[in-house]
Amino acid sequence: MVNLEGLGVSGVFLASDVFQDGAVAQAEALGAAADSVYVPHPIQDRTDAEMEVLADEAFDTVVRQLLAD
Repeated sequence: MVNLEGLGVSGVFLASDVFQDGAVAQAEALGAAADSVYVPHPIQDRTDAEMEVLADEAFDTVVRQLLAD
């Protein structure tokens, strides 16, 4: 994402919330300025229907952040 942002391509970082501290530290280390959206953990054991709910809940925030850049 750092490379894409450098090329002018907007992006939003998505991760589950337990990785927020690590993601923030990594972004700072890389000089990344991308917006982030965190969804409830865990992800891997969720059903397709549960994943759709998480995606629906995050969608407006992701779009808003993309359009703000």
